[in-house]
Amino acid sequence: MKPSPPSKLSLGLVVSVILLFLAFAGGVVTASLDSPISRWAKHFTASQDAAEENHDDNDHDEGEAGHEGHDHVGHSDEASLELSEAAMANLGLGPETVRPIDMSTFVRTVSVPAVVVERPGRSRLPVSAPLTGVVTHVHAVTGEAVPSGTLLFQLRLTHEELVNSQKEFLQTLGDLDVEQKEVARVEGVSASGAIAGKVLLERQYARDKLLASLASQREALRLHGLSVEQIQRIETERRLLTQLRLYAPIIDDHDHDEDSPDEMRLSGVAPVSQAAFVEEGPLAAPEPLEHAGHGPPLVIQSLSVHKGETVDIGEVLCVLADYAQLYIEGQAFESDGAAIAEAKRRGWRATATVENAGKERDVTGLPIAYLANEIDPKSRTLPFYVELPNEVTDDTENDRGQRFVTWRYRPGQRMQLQVPVEEWTDQIVLPTDAVVKEGPDSFVFVQNGDHFDRIAVHERYRDRKSVVVANDGAVFPGDTVALTGAHQMQLALKNKAGGAIDPHAGHNH
Repeated sequence: MKPSPPSKLSLGLVVSVILLFLAFAGGVVTASLDSPISRWAKHFTASQDAAEENHDDNDHDEGEAGHEGHDHVGHSDEASLELSEAAMANLGLGPETVRPIDMSTFVRTVSVPAVVVERPGRSRLPVSAPLTGVVTHVHAVTGEAVPSGTLLFQLRLTHEELVNSQKEFLQTLGDLDVEQKEVARVEGVSASGAIAGKVLLERQYARDKLLASLASQREALRLHGLSVEQIQRIETERRLLTQLRLYAPIIDDHDHDEDSPDEMRLSGVAPVSQAAFVEEGPLAAPEPLEHAGHGPPLVIQSLSVHKGETVDIGEVLCVLADYAQLYIEGQAFESDGAAIAEAKRRGWRATATVENAGKERDVTGLPIAYLANEIDPKSRTLPFYVELPNEVTDDTENDRGQRFVTWRYRPGQRMQLQVPVEEWTDQIVLPTDAVVKEGPDSFVFVQNGDHFDRIAVHERYRDRKSVVVANDGAVFPGDTVALTGAHQMQLALKNKAGGAIDPHAGHNH
């Protein structure tokens, strides 16, 4: 143990006694401040004060050296920074951004440019005229969102083949009625023996021919799109169907009955058709179709006809868009094709980065749909496709009852895709804002009491968002580090070492 230095009080008494003794012994009344004795006394006192302060510092260092752990190892003023509360707030340092290091699994990814695209055969749904006719009513409005089964158009049929088929069907029905009456008459006469039985057989053969012709004409009408109920109505009421209503299609859901050989399908849900024939007359309120309104809203992307216009068979009347499910088309380098194929085989999910209003947002958990089997000969890239579920961000209705929706993701929108290709377990993973590079060196800032110590670390890997730091003893799991603001703190240390101008110089508080 070191002996304690003499206190200031005892030194003062010794000096006072010496001064008094000299004053009385040598006849000196007062001791001037400029006298050698006074200067010696001041120097002696100052030396003792410095020795005492040095003793206190040594005691503080010895006490800190006795602490266990690694918190203060390598601490120096040149690599330590004390921040005020305002500075902490300016750097965004708080409970969420100053946290202990955890070991975690790092997923190395390949980042490729990408764009949102439509799903072929699913996103665009053209509505075409199944028969020739004149447009009598247009219910569709460009940009409007309609549910499946919504009435879009009404046509007055002028399709010669359908009109002739219905007319021939009605003619055959009339001939069959006459033949039925003739058979009934001949049967009565033949029973009395007035005519030979051969005449009855001939009339019955003629009736059977009409029945066979009627059956084929029914099938022809079904091929034109008429339902069994509509054909029965023609047969019962003996009136032609001259109006055709066209409805918004029902989204295909691959029903297991859709390959039925005797049912014509204009949609994937049986037995609903997007075309319904009605009798001539005033426009009545349409009956709702089965399964109508199910599924996402369909946006009327374009409208090609007007009221009173004549349309031919197969002519597109409007195009509907189903944006509920889209694709992200990524353009990978040829060398990354094998890694992306392996990621798809393992079922790893991709992440899409979307920039909105200057801020980036990640869409995670996107499955890889498929990889193209051809490499683009011009760009030498391999297209691959990732499924992108969409969502409605705005859904409004005007005073006329028309609905308009806005989807979050749109075809043509640019994105950045990150596809996982490798996993590293038990790694120290930090955000890029937590690790600052200075030439060949990299640093993190570890919280040490009321200040932050700059610690040199070794980077194993760095990408746009994360840095993998080697677990080599520079930092340890559990060390509290600043997850942001490393670059600004490094600049502050450089200014401190270079003797930057004191911002409070010349100010009195």
